Amino acid sequence: MPTMTIDKFNARRLARLKARRKLWLDVHLYLGLFVGVILAVVGLTGGILVFYQEAQEVLNPELAIVLVPPENQKKLYALDEIIAAAESVKPQGGRLFKVYYPRKPDVAYKLLYFAKEAQQANNGDGYYNFVDNGYYIFVDPYTGQVKGIQLWHPKGRYWGRPLVSFIMQLHWCLLLGKTGSIINGILAAFSIISLLTGLIVWWPLTGKFMQALTFKLRPGSVRFNFDLHKTVGFYATIVLMPVLFSGIYMNLPIQMNELVKLFSPVNRPDVFSTVPAEVHSGVPQAGQQPINAADAEAIVQKGYPAGKLWMLNAPKNREDVYVVMKRDLTELSRFIGYRDFAIDQYSGDIVNIYDRGTGSFGDVFIDWQWPLHSGHAFGWTGRILVLFSGLACPVLYVTGVIRWLQKRKAKQLKKDKINCHITAEYEIDQLKHCRISTFE
Repeated sequence: MPTMTIDKFNARRLARLKARRKLWLDVHLYLGLFVGVILAVVGLTGGILVFYQEAQEVLNPELAIVLVPPENQKKLYALDEIIAAAESVKPQGGRLFKVYYPRKPDVAYKLLYFAKEAQQANNGDGYYNFVDNGYYIFVDPYTGQVKGIQLWHPKGRYWGRPLVSFIMQLHWCLLLGKTGSIINGILAAFSIISLLTGLIVWWPLTGKFMQALTFKLRPGSVRFNFDLHKTVGFYATIVLMPVLFSGIYMNLPIQMNELVKLFSPVNRPDVFSTVPAEVHSGVPQAGQQPINAADAEAIVQKGYPAGKLWMLNAPKNREDVYVVMKRDLTELSRFIGYRDFAIDQYSGDIVNIYDRGTGSFGDVFIDWQWPLHSGHAFGWTGRILVLFSGLACPVLYVTGVIRWLQKRKAKQLKKDKINCHITAEYEIDQLKHCRISTFE
């Protein structure tokens, strides 16, 4: 093929690519302007929440932090004693929902109780409901003493709650309840589209990838803003894509489960629970009393001592089971080594064991969502990467808006210059016409 023909072919191809890039640029621009502000808020709050446990301990050390006694004086209280201490100070009508085991030696037990408002106190078994008031009760594992009570989830309002709880609600539902969580899930999907179009726009048509991945030396303010947007956007997208997708899953679990079932069977109910719906406690014998949480813990520890206890869910009603959760089971996975046990609240039998990262493709896929969303799948490295990707969201929005305003200003200046040039030519023509008329 002659050189002239090749050059024309390449020129036409480059023109087509530029036209297509302009289309994607418009999509990226308008999605970024309307979705970006929400992504900035959700990303920033999500980055902070990667370290929500540490944040609670820093903000409320008088509740969460305990003094570790010398080794020769150390005595750890049993779970039944810890719960008994919490029960002695629980709010009226409160029922135990969850036990958070100390994650470090100097951290207290944290027990979550839900209590109905006075007018709802006689509504039968449905005591677990996120519209009820939620309280954390902190208990020292070495003294068995209650360190304090914290109203974590006040019913029907977002103000007057701890800062970390407020940030959680802002991140999850934009302070709009269930409706907000649905909106958030939909906006996360649009955010993924915005990121993908950003990658298309970023892709260097000339093949100069190194230039596209770095900052220009000694740039002006306009170029610096452009380089900051494209460079931060590229590196943040690598982490944000799985984080945003898992965010869709957590906000729209039923819809996402149905989508996954099109490709693989799913045994776990959703991203929040590993106990199948058909697993429940049996019918108690006459006069048979339920076991308590300490009994459930002991049953698991006796049969399956490996791993570290990290959470225990109490039964929500008479048919429900205890769920004891263990982590750091490296024989399962270095990344998502979690094992959950369902225990019949009457017989004490282990009726279900769920090893995360096993089972069908659909189950494994769901198992990865929370560890990826929080960064816990890759330890401190993963958490820090998720933190920085969250902080990148407001940076991308601000630099994107600045870039849009800069381009608008440049277009206006160009338009004014053209108008000025046309006006000047018109005035010159008028002057010439005037001179010719006078001469005639």
